[in-house]
Amino acid sequence: MKDNKEIINLVIIGSGPAGLTAAIYAARANLNPVIIEGKEAGGQLMGTTFVENWPGTRSILGPKLMIDMKDHAKQLGATIIPAFVTRVDFTKRPFTLFLSNSTEVKTHAVIIATGARYKRLGCPGEDQYWGKGVTTCAVCDGTFYKDKPVVIIGGGDTAMEDASFMTNFTDQITLVHILDKLTASAAMQERVLNNPKIKIIYESTVSEMKGDGTHLTSVVITNKKTNQQHEIQVSAAFVAIGLNPATDLFKEQLELEKNGYLKLTHLTHTSIAGIFGAGDVSDYRYRQAITSAGAGCMAALDAEKYIHELVK
Repeated sequence: MKDNKEIINLVIIGSGPAGLTAAIYAARANLNPVIIEGKEAGGQLMGTTFVENWPGTRSILGPKLMIDMKDHAKQLGATIIPAFVTRVDFTKRPFTLFLSNSTEVKTHAVIIATGARYKRLGCPGEDQYWGKGVTTCAVCDGTFYKDKPVVIIGGGDTAMEDASFMTNFTDQITLVHILDKLTASAAMQERVLNNPKIKIIYESTVSEMKGDGTHLTSVVITNKKTNQQHEIQVSAAFVAIGLNPATDLFKEQLELEKNGYLKLTHLTHTSIAGIFGAGDVSDYRYRQAITSAGAGCMAALDAEKYIHELVK
């Protein structure tokens, strides 16, 4: 492990909307932030097609939006390291981060913006048509499927929200759930169970996704009790079976919520002073690019205040 004598003001772990927004604000505050890009540079938006709910931009490809944000941060003076964090030591100051490129980084403050990863089904065709009809965000992509048949996989609150949201665009909605009853809250269930636009198939899962090479066209649904299969034509499949927050690196040193998300107080503060959180790593409710960006802004402002008080 190479020894780096320099102590960096602020290190941002993650390069999605939260991390890059934090970098923009921190750079403008002359903190000379360093971004550890992560295994999936750009975050979840790198796997999407058009984003049409980003304020001021009617339509932009997800990867293009993230490239623009990255260029903005770099132009203001942020340094981006194409590596990922393998281990952290938050037990003493300055904090130490160990990187995949065999370097060691010491810093006065950290913003954790590692995000969350959507759970996937792992069925044939899912990877091939990811971003081509297969997605995880009805709020992001629902408008593309007006009056078209769609399938939603899951039985929790997110699946209910997706199904309810899609009724604004289509009356051809099939909800597929692996159990014999929904697991969402009673209020969320009621909205779906009483809606004639939504058909529910229980004790089943989507076992294969098919398409024409460019876009999803159908899914195969398998009953888990009988193994009976049938195929339905769909234009979109929304996978809503949960998320895994990227907090494994920190679970031994920072407080987490019961569901594994980073526990924050005062909006951005973790259980250790000088370490802040932003975006989907701590947000299990909204999970939007714009809310992640806003959280990144707040974390950067709080980090700036912390660093200035530290060097007084």
